Amino acid sequence: MATANAGTVVTPAASFRREIESRSSQKVSACFQCEKCTNGCPLTFAMDIMPHRIIRSIQLGLKDEVLSSDTIWLCASCETCTTRCPNGIDIAHVMDSLRQMSTARGIKASQKQVMQFHSAFLSSIRTFGRVHEMTMTVNFALRSGGVSGLMKQMGLGIGMMRKGKIRILPARLGAGSEVKSMFKRAEERP
Repeated sequence: MATANAGTVVTPAASFRREIESRSSQKVSACFQCEKCTNGCPLTFAMDIMPHRIIRSIQLGLKDEVLSSDTIWLCASCETCTTRCPNGIDIAHVMDSLRQMSTARGIKASQKQVMQFHSAFLSSIRTFGRVHEMTMTVNFALRSGGVSGLMKQMGLGIGMMRKGKIRILPARLGAGSEVKSMFKRAEERP
């Protein structure tokens, strides 16, 4: 992964910044690097590029560095960064847009299970209009470890069902057609 070091001269490529701003509807150029997003993020210990540096890299047009980073896949979309941003940049949404761009360009996530979890999560939302933990967990376990992965998770799942922590049957949303419409529109975007 190419990284801009302190001694490296980087010529900003505004086209990548404009693409992200258009796709996410967020003005990343407004970021002045206060680092509040990074200081509030609960997952920085696992990230290769801190959230404020992702935004700066977008501003500089470092497309390959940003789209191939672990950070965009490790972001939990908890929106702590978004609530802390003094300029109102929805950084969690920017990260989601980056994940979509990375997937669309066929860039493989460096950590295989992160992409499998992301796919299982979206599949659950597409099917039920919200996350159904049981279905998502089974889907993820099968994608990441096959039948043996599912067997490893079974004991935990049974224990959680007994305690009433997860439901066997999913709750349906009345807005199922709207959710399907959102997925359809998202798939049609360039």
